[in-house]
Amino acid sequence: MTETAFEDEAAGLPARRFAFSLVTRVLDQRVTLDEASQALATVAARMPGRDAAFGRAIAYAALRHKGSLEEMLRHFIPRPLPEHGISAARVLLCAAAELMILDGKAHAAVDGAVRLAVATRGAKPFKSLINAVLRRIAENGRITYAAIDAPSWDTPEWLWSRWAAAYGETAAHGIAAAHGAPAPLDLTLRERADTAQWQTALNATVLGAASLRLAESAPVETLPGFAEGAWWVQDAAAAIPARVLLDALGGGAGHTIIDLCAAPGGKTLQLAAAGARVTAVDSSAPRLKRLGANLARLDLDAAIVTADARTWRPDAPADAVLLDAPCSATGTIRRHPELPWIRDVEAVTRNAAISAALLDAAWTMVKPGGVLVFAVCSLEPEEGETQLDAFRTRQPDAVPLPIAAAPYGLPETATKGPYLRILPSMLADAGGLDGFFVAALSRGPAMDGPFSGG
Repeated sequence: MTETAFEDEAAGLPARRFAFSLVTRVLDQRVTLDEASQALATVAARMPGRDAAFGRAIAYAALRHKGSLEEMLRHFIPRPLPEHGISAARVLLCAAAELMILDGKAHAAVDGAVRLAVATRGAKPFKSLINAVLRRIAENGRITYAAIDAPSWDTPEWLWSRWAAAYGETAAHGIAAAHGAPAPLDLTLRERADTAQWQTALNATVLGAASLRLAESAPVETLPGFAEGAWWVQDAAAAIPARVLLDALGGGAGHTIIDLCAAPGGKTLQLAAAGARVTAVDSSAPRLKRLGANLARLDLDAAIVTADARTWRPDAPADAVLLDAPCSATGTIRRHPELPWIRDVEAVTRNAAISAALLDAAWTMVKPGGVLVFAVCSLEPEEGETQLDAFRTRQPDAVPLPIAAAPYGLPETATKGPYLRILPSMLADAGGLDGFFVAALSRGPAMDGPFSGG
């Protein structure tokens, strides 16, 4: 979702009401923006596409910059709103996002917020306050907002303290700063030999030796190569675990590989495109249906199994298993800016317990001498480093395969012991990455040194 100015003032009350509804549903019900959008899909379908897009842009901006916008609002509200003024606070948050982040026209944003307040139960008694506060912000808000350290305010204390403890204050600030902008659109090519052709056709840059990053996001169905099945959407960091596995095997051709927790399927596509015989396992039938559609579009083959990977077992152990485990997903905040406000420490510990069971199950599926690659799109050590240390205690025959960072286009600081720890602040000049933890384990003798990839 690109955060840019919307010049068309015709997208008025319906768009702002939609944004308010998205933000309210996310924060009150602690659901993701995707889940909120699905719940409000009927509402969006009745709106012109322009209005729906405007509403989503406001909601994304409001949640991405929630902490800093609320800190700015405190400078302009004479006293805290009462508890029953929560709807008014949400109207102000959305309007502040429109003004400060989307560069909306002041009179349209202020008038739109007041009309939204009048139409919203709980906010109507505050319409005069909303009008006055937003007029002052339209005049002087940018000076106040510029003085706020947005990255620290946009990160709840429960996350900031964890990142500072794990990575240090400076790195924590860099992570938070990377979350201040939407993620670029990255593509993985089916045939890496075609990189130069599609780089030119898509006006993209090569990132990490295997991904293409577009200069501007666009509806993927309209891009060159979509209909031909030349590529699929996948963050550059999300493409690394499958590449690590393939490099550990020396390639995919002729190998049997099990992809656990496979949906939505980017890693399955990578493995199948490399010539491996892939079995994709996931507990979500709807998400696997999407994977099946992508396999068909790309003319690739994989066996699809709907099952809980903790209890499912293959007919025979595989050469390799890839487990991209469920997690708190704090490495994907660029794409899901609501996560800091709907997750908590319990989500981390809960997912860590599930991952432990999945790891033990995955290990039984690896043949002697085979490889297990474990990955999570989390920045939390309990879901990454600590998880692997505990697993290796339970499974003494699990031998780490040290992973070098450079072949995957990463700075050397991404190598932490034998593992990869990818931070969103890495490759910041190119637009950053999703945060990931990646480990490779051999069920057999250790290799002499880091295997080369790329």
